[in-house]
Amino acid sequence: MKISNDDMDILFKEARTHRVFENREIPDSLLAEIYDTLKMAPTSANCQPGRFIFIKSPDAKKRLLAHVPKSNVKKIESAAVTVIVAGDTCFYENMPRLYPHIDLLSYYKENPESVNKEMYQSTCLQAAYLILAARALGLDCGPMNGFDNEGVDKEFFSDGKFKSNLLCNLGYGDKTKLHPRDDRLRFDEACRIL
Repeated sequence: MKISNDDMDILFKEARTHRVFENREIPDSLLAEIYDTLKMAPTSANCQPGRFIFIKSPDAKKRLLAHVPKSNVKKIESAAVTVIVAGDTCFYENMPRLYPHIDLLSYYKENPESVNKEMYQSTCLQAAYLILAARALGLDCGPMNGFDNEGVDKEFFSDGKFKSNLLCNLGYGDKTKLHPRDDRLRFDEACRIL
């Protein structure tokens, strides 16, 4: 079933990356709904390596801000919530439950290179699903890579099990602060049909 043009606008065509947000709270129940939505989207063999730390309290934001460059501080301060999207380096421990059809636990235990590749690729997918779920539920997003991954990992994941991938600010974007939409590549510039 195809979704409506209005829904396509919300998810893609009219959606924007926000850097400034209105001063409005996001209830914890909405954060749970975002996760409960994104978890249903596919990852390789349903491995679900994404781990999401919703940074909401002033203390947690202060800890996070110690690991971002000055250019990103105001973006995080403005957002109601900043999500640390991380990958679980031991995601395969859940494989007997998440994908019981074959023994992937043994496979991944013996193939650490595959673990890292799978963790990164599927966590990137889950980060994209986070953005789509948040937009579908009425929020605006501001994803970014500009931060000290190692510092964030030491600060929030001291056991070394999780590895941060990106940050995503969530809130109600201030549309008056948006600049004109940047250009996009045309189909013939980015795609081939063989």
